[in-house]
Amino acid sequence: MAFRCQLGHWYPHLFLLMPDHCHALLSFPPDRGVKKTIADWKHWTAVRFGIHWQADFFDHRLRTPEAFEEKAHYILQNPVRAGLTMRAEEWPYVWRGPDVFTGMKR
Repeated sequence: MAFRCQLGHWYPHLFLLMPDHCHALLSFPPDRGVKKTIADWKHWTAVRFGIHWQADFFDHRLRTPEAFEEKAHYILQNPVRAGLTMRAEEWPYVWRGPDVFTGMKR
């Protein structure tokens, strides 16, 4: 994740792993295609870690700080909704950027 951030391919705000999928809030530079960036990352993780990804992904464009925060809260509640933990704060497989609840900065 950090390597692609250093390359300027994306900026991660939030990343949460579930047993069979993941959720992420990412910002992309205007000159980089989202589909190609995600496909490259999925290919690398598949080769490196043997992950078998679904063929595509679901993306949502967030246009306001309120939509960003709503989506962040939704993602963080995923382990609770799945019955994997009682409280979102207890889920260990999450990375939060420093701006996750201050809106879209980049």
